[in-house]
Amino acid sequence: MSGMTMMWISFYSIGFMLVASGLIYLSRQKIKNRIISSIVALIAYIFLIIGFLTMVFVVMSF
Repeated sequence: MSGMTMMWISFYSIGFMLVASGLIYLSRQKIKNRIISSIVALIAYIFLIIGFLTMVFVVMSF
């Protein structure tokens, strides 16, 4: 893969992690309904795992 492609993948990874941190904040601080909070937290952890795996891919490919 080219360097530009890897750069964009790393930007997406950072974006996934930012979205995950925002969703975790929402689920813990702002959402009072326990069911909706759990669903939002689950989505956030999925984004966090995807961000982590794509960042590992970027680091290991160089």
